[in-house]
Amino acid sequence: MKFSASQFREWDRKAITLLGMSGVGKTRLACLLRKSHWFHYSGDYRIGTRYLNESILDNIKQKAMQIPLLKHLLLSDSINIDNNISIDNLKAVSSFLGQLGDPEKGGLGLREFKRRQALHYKAEVEAMLDVPKFIKRSHDVYGYEHFINDAGGSLCELDKDSVYDTLAEHTLIIYIKATKHDELELIKRAELEPKPLYYREDFLDQQIAEYLEEKKLGYAALIEPDDFVRWVFSKLFYNRIPRYQTIADKYGYTISTNEISRVNSEKDFLNLIESTLEQNN
Repeated sequence: MKFSASQFREWDRKAITLLGMSGVGKTRLACLLRKSHWFHYSGDYRIGTRYLNESILDNIKQKAMQIPLLKHLLLSDSINIDNNISIDNLKAVSSFLGQLGDPEKGGLGLREFKRRQALHYKAEVEAMLDVPKFIKRSHDVYGYEHFINDAGGSLCELDKDSVYDTLAEHTLIIYIKATKHDELELIKRAELEPKPLYYREDFLDQQIAEYLEEKKLGYAALIEPDDFVRWVFSKLFYNRIPRYQTIADKYGYTISTNEISRVNSEKDFLNLIESTLEQNN
């Protein structure tokens, strides 16, 4: 949606999508607004609890079945394995996505890694297409006044107009753009704590080829999982920036991490949005 500041101010039931790299402050902001009667829709939570739940549990059970005692207990229905995914704890989702590389070091083979990447892609598409339904549910069922869509960092990778059109039709899209200083901090943080990531397949194939050539490795199973994530993260980060900006320019608006860092209340946030709309209109 495109608004003037006055139109936004008069919008009774506000619905906003936060776009940007993981770590720019989307979830902090969504949790802050949740305290002021905003419905917090987490794309990653929806992915994990609805679209990847069965695959996540199957993966955990497959690992458990390799342990004789747990295998016996599972086959006799003596124990039950379930997810404990929450908005604040999405480790089950990231652990299923996994990292590419040497199985002896916790990595996944290339075929399995790509299979999980494809499942995540489909899940993220569906989770974002669910937004209009959850906007309605947040009002009709739960009685929330406003709605905040805390989208995953890989939203810009979907390359699916139906998703962006749907979000733009039902929400105001706000891209949180990292300052140069924050870019470096996010990259540093990711290199210190490598985590599973989603990659577009063409980007992934290109980076694997470059990594194998640079490290003089023969095939993907020799990749050290954490090292590959450290090596590729800055490349992924800077590849995503123009993608985020293209979505923001076409469908929404851009604010900086500096501006977001000064938001400590719903009032601060609404004032920031109105100021951004005034500047852009």
